[in-house]
Amino acid sequence: MTIKETNEREPASLALAALGWTLSDDSRAERLLSLTGLTPEELRASLGEPATLAAILAFLEAHEPDLIACAEEIGATPADLVEARRRLERG
Repeated sequence: MTIKETNEREPASLALAALGWTLSDDSRAERLLSLTGLTPEELRASLGEPATLAAILAFLEAHEPDLIACAEEIGATPADLVEARRRLERG
């Protein structure tokens, strides 16, 4: 994927890819639920909500090593993820 393609990815798409990466590790997934206060059921039910998607990205921003590792894994940059969160919060 080129940088241009990454920059053009929709914020929701980036957040969902980041969620997939987050959930691929049990301890990281548990930390996400604990820090966001979401239950697995609430997370599933609210995946289409910009606030939930922004919270997933904010979770990664709060721990820079995860933000960097996630970005690398999903073919984005940390700045792409931060901008996606900002766009989701703005609606």
